[in-house]
Amino acid sequence: MKVKVLSRNPDDYIRETKKDIQRVPRNYDPTLHPFEVPREYTRALNATKLERVFAKPFLASLDGHKDSLSCMVKHPTSLSTLLSGACDGEVKIWNLTKRECVRSVQAHEGFVRGMCARFCGTSFFTIGDDKTIKQWNMEGPAYGEEEEPLNTILGKVVYTGIDHHWKEGTFATCGQQVDIWNEQRTSPIRTFTWGVDSINSVRFNPVETDLLASCVSDRSIVLYDMRQASPLKKIVMSLRSNSLCWNPMEAFMFTCANEDYNLYTFDMRRLDSPVIVHMDHVSAVLDVDYSPTGKEFVSASFDKCIRIFPANKGHSREVYHTKRMQHVICVKWSADNKYILSGSDEMNIRLWKANASEKLGVLAPREKAALNYSQKLKEKFQHHPQIKRIARHRHLPKTVFSQAKELRVMKEARRRKETNVRKHSKPDSVPIVPEKKKHVVAVVE
Repeated sequence: MKVKVLSRNPDDYIRETKKDIQRVPRNYDPTLHPFEVPREYTRALNATKLERVFAKPFLASLDGHKDSLSCMVKHPTSLSTLLSGACDGEVKIWNLTKRECVRSVQAHEGFVRGMCARFCGTSFFTIGDDKTIKQWNMEGPAYGEEEEPLNTILGKVVYTGIDHHWKEGTFATCGQQVDIWNEQRTSPIRTFTWGVDSINSVRFNPVETDLLASCVSDRSIVLYDMRQASPLKKIVMSLRSNSLCWNPMEAFMFTCANEDYNLYTFDMRRLDSPVIVHMDHVSAVLDVDYSPTGKEFVSASFDKCIRIFPANKGHSREVYHTKRMQHVICVKWSADNKYILSGSDEMNIRLWKANASEKLGVLAPREKAALNYSQKLKEKFQHHPQIKRIARHRHLPKTVFSQAKELRVMKEARRRKETNVRKHSKPDSVPIVPEKKKHVVAVVE
């Protein structure tokens, strides 16, 4: 004789957190819920307000340098390790988990102009005003031993930038020219020159690892291929670029930080105009770094702020500032996509959350589900005027606010003047130049 027994899965009707509370079933039929849209709009509005209430991005300040920060570099394999160099020639290695300095090295006489870590993380390289390239062990010396570099190369000129290859024992330096070095040799294996101006920074492409790009003080950006004997292409901008960064997910895209308060994202296959012009800063942009996802980047500026831009949009989604922060010299996005590190003039390294209102730590399943639901609601109603206004509003320092207002007035005046000139001129004698085309002077091949 067979007996049929009713069996029910308790997960369907009991909450996962408190086992004694019944889960309420929901019928998603829209005819049964005529007030669903107003209800969801109210929830989206509340979620947007709460996001701004809990937006507290500043986490910690790392004190210890005796002079202004000049450069920072992330450890390629350790999330909790950061290296920073200062204008007094000192290099510090930080443990970000404990928020303390674990080692100090007096690396150079004068400024530390640049740093890079070896792709496997066993050592790092520094360059300084004393015309030397030094290689240091990532691990400190044994107790009682003196701190000595593993290798020292004495150059003929002052080097201003350095970057390491992502997969091989090769690194590039820049000064009056771009030199490609092998770690085992004391002379460069290849040299690239184009013109006579000094070069500010050089960066290897993380995807197409044989490609490099550099910013030159004659307002140009030069692209190189290590497999060729001469540089590939050169873009001449209207003002000088201070730094650039390749997109880690799209091999041909890079963003440069310019003196004209803007950032420009270029596609190296078509350099006659930038893909997007990113505008919001009110002073020269000094550094830029991409998130590991390639969807966003962070920029550091002389206007004492750092801004987070979506890679495909022209305006920033977030601006971070503190009362004591001075001109931001360098900025890095952590490899786990959660944190941003900024180094500024007043000898401080600051740690920020990449998402200002994100809750750190382990989330309960229901909490995670609630956050995902709120996020989807905010996306659904993001274009409603009230929600858009609340989500976009940011408190800015008075100087930045007034300067941004002044720039808007100047831009509007220029546009009005151009319209008037066009109106009182012969047809087609004053062409309409799009914003993207205004800033690139020439492309030389």
